[in-house]
Amino acid sequence: MTPLSITQAQMTRDPDQPDDNRPTLAEVARIAGVSEITASRALRGGTHVARATLERVQTAARAINYMPNRLAGTLAGGASRQVAVVLPSLSNSVFSDVLHGLETRLEQAGHHPILGVSNYDPLREERLVSDLLSWRPAGLVLAPAVSTAETRRLLAGSGVPIVEIMDVDPAPIDTTVGLSQRAAGRAMAHYLLGRGYRRLAYAGHDISTDPRALSRLQGLQDGLAEAEVTLAATVLLPGPSSVPLGRDAVGQLLQDCPVGAGHDRLVVCFSNDDMAVGGMFHALSAGLDVPGDLALAGFNGLAIGQALPLPLTTIASRRVEIGELAGAALLARVAGKPVEKVQDVGFRLVIGATT
Repeated sequence: MTPLSITQAQMTRDPDQPDDNRPTLAEVARIAGVSEITASRALRGGTHVARATLERVQTAARAINYMPNRLAGTLAGGASRQVAVVLPSLSNSVFSDVLHGLETRLEQAGHHPILGVSNYDPLREERLVSDLLSWRPAGLVLAPAVSTAETRRLLAGSGVPIVEIMDVDPAPIDTTVGLSQRAAGRAMAHYLLGRGYRRLAYAGHDISTDPRALSRLQGLQDGLAEAEVTLAATVLLPGPSSVPLGRDAVGQLLQDCPVGAGHDRLVVCFSNDDMAVGGMFHALSAGLDVPGDLALAGFNGLAIGQALPLPLTTIASRRVEIGELAGAALLARVAGKPVEKVQDVGFRLVIGATT
């Protein structure tokens, strides 16, 4: 019998099978004329299965839309090909870039990510971590919000490789890949002080659940303190970072820190590039000279910041590389290979025209 000779009669549902509209492995085996063990081996990759048999099983599975139960295989002792991923946001390209690098590296090895988005909510992150670990993934990649004690307990006791990403300063549970956010903030302070700025302010989104933005702010303050300089003003607005929020933040900040004739020049450091782009829009609408009246500095090195009429001064994070290295580290841990506990990819100061 050739692989394509499966008849309509053979595809009739077996009355002894559960009537839940889900085709079973037993039906695939019956249609293909093989044992369930042979059908299972064929659908897992065909190891030690004759080519003609492999084709018959695959044809039977396609004919009735059979989908293997990967969870059942994992519970039976099979290796999971799924990697749980918890990110705080996909609203801008930062974590999309990280996910791209991670997904590319995982799929090269036959794994794939299952994604949860915490929206910077620690309790939501806790639920996501708990739910995803219950599926027994091969490992978990996490860009933490301000994680709860329960989340840390779940991760530490998970028994699977854990790779934390984006910030290498906190002590990792297992492995971490990223950059020193605090050092990035300090580097920006040193650059601006070197340019002669002594009047600085900060505009940011809600950083109470964003530990990386908070670390950058602390690094900025540390760097300024070395020259006995403090921030003239700080504005933090509720909600996630965005271009409109950055525009609003600068409008509010300038009420307390006026610029223009009779005032020292002011540089505003932003929690990220999205916010800084909003600051540029406020400056344009208010007729302010950038950087003469108002200088701007961001973080992340996003394309939108470099596409402004005046390219943005910022610090570029190697986001795709972080994703790729996180994937490589996790795969190495799955294979039982030694992995460097902390992988610091560094960052790059981008000197634009806004300072």
